[in-house]
Amino acid sequence: MKVILNKDVKGIGKAGEIVNVSDGYGRNYLLPKGLATDATKANLHALNEKKKAEEKKRQQEMEKAQEIAKKIALETIVLKVKAGENGKLFGSITSKDIQDVLNRKGFDIDKKKINLPEAIRSTGSFNVDIKLYPGVSAKVKIQIEAE
Repeated sequence: MKVILNKDVKGIGKAGEIVNVSDGYGRNYLLPKGLATDATKANLHALNEKKKAEEKKRQQEMEKAQEIAKKIALETIVLKVKAGENGKLFGSITSKDIQDVLNRKGFDIDKKKINLPEAIRSTGSFNVDIKLYPGVSAKVKIQIEAE
């Protein structure tokens, strides 16, 4: 019996997959519990339409992320902070500080997407990676200056 899985079923497959199961397992367990639907032509057509719509949405999100990446790459963030001798900062610059500046410039970036291995503790110029979408990242230049 062919069924389309509505939810992930351990040992059988993931949601959206078309799988072959024994007739008894399909009719007595998967279908009544709503874990699967019968693989009729209409249901298969609906599944294909749903996959096409998801792919189109994913493609649009990817294009939007690439546009944002191009705009961010052109930006240079200048932060003026208090610093002591030898350019050592009082405190540090974290991904939250970078997020605040980017949000003020009109970019809606989550601080978790800013890849800052460790906090910046000195003046100078730094390049920081921002992961916008799987496979799409941007580098933003950050200039730290003493007040």
